[in-house]
Amino acid sequence: MSKDTNEGGFISHLAELRKRLINTLIFLFGLFIICYLFSDYIYGFLVEPYAAAVKDDTVDRRLIFTALQETFLTYLKVSFFTAFFFTSPFILIQIWKFVAPGLYEHEKSAIIPYFIVTPVLFLIGGMLVYYLIMPLAIKFFLSFESLGTATNLPIQLEAKVNEYLSLVMKLIFAFGLSFQLPVVLSLLARIGIIDSIFLKERRKYVVVMIFAAAAILTPPDPITQIGLAIPLLLLYELSIISVKIIENKNKEKNAQY
Repeated sequence: MSKDTNEGGFISHLAELRKRLINTLIFLFGLFIICYLFSDYIYGFLVEPYAAAVKDDTVDRRLIFTALQETFLTYLKVSFFTAFFFTSPFILIQIWKFVAPGLYEHEKSAIIPYFIVTPVLFLIGGMLVYYLIMPLAIKFFLSFESLGTATNLPIQLEAKVNEYLSLVMKLIFAFGLSFQLPVVLSLLARIGIIDSIFLKERRKYVVVMIFAAAAILTPPDPITQIGLAIPLLLLYELSIISVKIIENKNKEKNAQY
């Protein structure tokens, strides 16, 4: 194969990558505009865990902002977060269209399930935060309020809208990305870097690493930290099972040849 042919192939790959990136940015920007038009509804959805947790309180609850531009920037942030969340499957599709032409059929059939499972696991992680972790964490933090009988002055939450929404979005991304653990471990097993024995022997170290990661990725409270650590431990055990299944399939294929 000549040098010109190699350069031509490289340039065509760069052009294809450029096309995929432009398509992704256009899709993301268009979706961002749509999300901004409906930012009030998105805000209402993200604030619902807080509203549900305090609906029975005798205190009138509200979210405040302390800078003129804070609410505007918060709506921009929420709109981009939502747009990126819904663009993620489109990004995976663009990645697949870029790499698929260079794969064999058996390689395509092996990778396709990962492109399906990845957004599903991310969605499950986000739902866990929204429907379980955030309501429990909010009630936990509100339990430290004081009426002032012992402290002379009451201690009452006046949550900033930017800080609350940033916390929700951070936790959704943290849980969503953490839930990709089975995908990462299964891919490493397919290319021969790890195996089920390797994962079993290092289980005790992984437990420490998971709790350390949960402490870093979540606020300093036991609810969110345990809420992230326990699912990750379960996902790690499921990863061991999935890696073992991959190993058995590889042994069956090797036995046929």
